[in-house]
Amino acid sequence: VLLLGGSLAVAQDAPVPMPRPADRMPSALPEIPAAATVGDTAALTAPPPAKPDVPVVGPPDPELTAAMQGPIIDVIKTVYDPEIPVDIYELGLIYDILVDAERRVLVKMTLTSPACPSAQQLPSEVRYKIKALPEVTEAVVEIVWEPPWDKDRMSEAARLQLGFF
Repeated sequence: VLLLGGSLAVAQDAPVPMPRPADRMPSALPEIPAAATVGDTAALTAPPPAKPDVPVVGPPDPELTAAMQGPIIDVIKTVYDPEIPVDIYELGLIYDILVDAERRVLVKMTLTSPACPSAQQLPSEVRYKIKALPEVTEAVVEIVWEPPWDKDRMSEAARLQLGFF
């Protein structure tokens, strides 16, 4: 195979013309709609799109909170940080569990660091598992950074399992 002056030659056969860049160009550019002119700021001044509805949890009901914490904690204990072989409850990532009169649950939790690679997975898994409880009508997981998580928040069982004694 030889390339000679814009033609492709194949071992003693007749030259085959090579397409040139100009041959591949469309004959006419598509027209730009009149609405999309330079200086058009409609996209910049339009209101932002509506956010998806986020479930709201009302004021906590102390009796329901106390009654439902056991089953909620049990399902939270089935959620593990993929990098640490201890469940997130024993790690001390769960800061608060509140239940309102409509049996909607709010879990305030943190992560081991803001750069945690499981930042999307862990809260979603917690919400999904809590919402699967028959006595729960809705579950909301809120990530909080105050107070920051540290090893002192881990349970004694977690420290033993991780060899922190």
